[in-house]
Amino acid sequence: MIIGAGAAGLMCAAKAGARGRRVLVLDHANKAGKKILMSGGGHCNFTNLYTEPANFLSQNPHFCKSALARYTQWDFIALVNKHAVPHHEKKLGQLFCDGKSMDILQMLLAECEAVGARVRLDTTVEKIERIETAQDGGEGAGGAQGGQGGYLLQTTSGPVRCTSLVIATGGLSIPTMGATGFGYEVARQFGHQVLPTRAGLVPFTITDQLKELCTELSGTSVDGLVSCNGKSFRENILFTHRGLSGPAILQISSYWLPGQAVEINLLPDRCVPDWLAEQRRDRPNAELKTLLGEVFTKKMAQLLCEQWFVSKPIKQYAHAELENIATRLSEWQVVPAGTEGYRTAEVTLGGVDTREVSSKTMESLKAPGLYFIGEVLDVSGHLGGFNFQWAWASGNAAAQFV
Repeated sequence: MIIGAGAAGLMCAAKAGARGRRVLVLDHANKAGKKILMSGGGHCNFTNLYTEPANFLSQNPHFCKSALARYTQWDFIALVNKHAVPHHEKKLGQLFCDGKSMDILQMLLAECEAVGARVRLDTTVEKIERIETAQDGGEGAGGAQGGQGGYLLQTTSGPVRCTSLVIATGGLSIPTMGATGFGYEVARQFGHQVLPTRAGLVPFTITDQLKELCTELSGTSVDGLVSCNGKSFRENILFTHRGLSGPAILQISSYWLPGQAVEINLLPDRCVPDWLAEQRRDRPNAELKTLLGEVFTKKMAQLLCEQWFVSKPIKQYAHAELENIATRLSEWQVVPAGTEGYRTAEVTLGGVDTREVSSKTMESLKAPGLYFIGEVLDVSGHLGGFNFQWAWASGNAAAQFV
């Protein structure tokens, strides 16, 4: 029995069915794989060529290693190739469908159908209880045998009994797609600790004097190096009317905590003090806004000069002034007001404490026959296909033992 017809749940269903298990997947949504469909701008960034444990956040960083080693990005790529889903590398090892995300969802559903794994939608689980011995009554999943325990689920489509119960309900991100805290409630019911959750891979909001700059530059993207708490990411930064977004910002948001500053280098390819010194030597009469307009958009250069600097011919700046300009451009300190929260977050940080779950089987160490896979666990990937790879790997791991 698998609760959650998303990436991890469908992978687990297909793999468990291939072992000859009777599998039923339940989901309260009216469609399977809603987050798959919306991912990657509708083209599904389904894995990353460079997946390794360092791409994941967890309070128990070694937990993900076993599952990732047993089902790699190459295994999933082989499945994609088996179904002849055309795809391409966009950048930084990120693999996307040439067509729509639906190609990945249809592939997973086809794999489930081929092994007889059933998917039942529009079904809400109202109650779960542990049964010490098999009981009569209720639809069976998993082939419960006399004397064997399991779980009895009361659902809106009737009672269901199973020997193995897999929680694949995801996290709290993007509630409009049906995300809830159901998986965390189940974990707590059976004695598990749930580590504090917060939005990850999420845009920053800005409410101070930078608000005007961000609003004026809304839609402008620049290449930057963003750092916080010892982590740095080099990617695009996008100004929005709410604050800052773009891949670099989403990545660093998973490491940022409220009240902390984020350092942004707007000219990561240059040693800015040296560059300014060269400009003063070679082009002494050029105005600062003209020089900045050659590396940023003219609008951005104009706004930076209006809000940060006084634009004048570069030869007129004192040495201390040039040092200040260099620092502002290469070590811009931003203290976000907050994030946009779960509404737009791509992942939920925190979750079921993995120290109470087997890294080999994904089975609860507190409740026999209960498994946790995917985002409900305290394992979160970087942007770029890593969270899907965790879904595939953790789903596969559980499927070998359910």
